[in-house]
Amino acid sequence: MGRHREFDADEALHIALQVFRRRGYEGTSISDLTDAMGITRPSLYAAFGNKEDLFRRTLDLYERRHLCFAHEALQAPTAREAVERLLRGYVDVLTDPLSPPGCLGVNGAVACSEASEPIREELIARRIVNENNLRNRLEKARADGDLPANEDPADWARYVVSIGLGMAVKAASGASRQELHRVADFAMRSWPTA
Repeated sequence: MGRHREFDADEALHIALQVFRRRGYEGTSISDLTDAMGITRPSLYAAFGNKEDLFRRTLDLYERRHLCFAHEALQAPTAREAVERLLRGYVDVLTDPLSPPGCLGVNGAVACSEASEPIREELIARRIVNENNLRNRLEKARADGDLPANEDPADWARYVVSIGLGMAVKAASGASRQELHRVADFAMRSWPTA
């Protein structure tokens, strides 16, 4: 009979998420993870696979727990309201006092060596999915007359995602929630009127 795990895998995954969020993928060692999670290396490997597998699982958890507001935001009645909800929701995630500041995806991708290229590619692919979801919402808005016909949904999606990425860098550098909400205010000033 195999031994029972001596730790709660869900709790350990939440701890790993915080470590990766604080240090990024490259900046986090296996020792950092095992020390924070209170487990041995063999237990980590048995439960989660290698560091890359664990990081992917923390990304999934991050999307489920912290970025879940995005799907609801895109359901807003107007495109403007959807974009504003996205930006404000993201500010709240970036500055959550119970988590390290910034974004797991941005912190994880900013400094990746060639050896970590698969992780960088994974983060870029997930970002593209999110940008495409926003573009699709804005294309619907344009078709419905909620976004002027001369506006390009792809350009707006790139712009909004770029604002979000910039806010993530600012949050990781110490910007306050209030400061980032002001960035969202400025971004919304450029929204076109239908």
